[in-house]
Amino acid sequence: MNYKEMLEKLSKSKFRSSFHLKEKDIKYVNDKGLEKIKEHAYDFINKRLAPFNLPNDGKQTPMKGHPVFIAQHACACCCRSCLFKWHKIPKDKNLTTNEIDFIVNLLMTWIKKELDESL
Repeated sequence: MNYKEMLEKLSKSKFRSSFHLKEKDIKYVNDKGLEKIKEHAYDFINKRLAPFNLPNDGKQTPMKGHPVFIAQHACACCCRSCLFKWHKIPKDKNLTTNEIDFIVNLLMTWIKKELDESL
């Protein structure tokens, strides 16, 4: 499944489709640039999602405060349980480089879509 197909699937969820970037988030992305936001995404995913056996799994991703956090909830990449439910990524192991790349690229695809829709 490609990113566009995954976003289409996620859009059918009432909860997942309720997330959108607010004006301040869009301004932040435009001010920082997509490459910097992608760096932030890698940092967040590597620290908050990649390690297995996270003590705060299910509570590690805030609902606001950074565009990547919003994207994580919209894309079901907010905790290991959601990663397993939506993306079939097992909870009982560290994320691989390919899985991290998939997550970050999905988040960035969602963020770009939100930017395009705000124009």
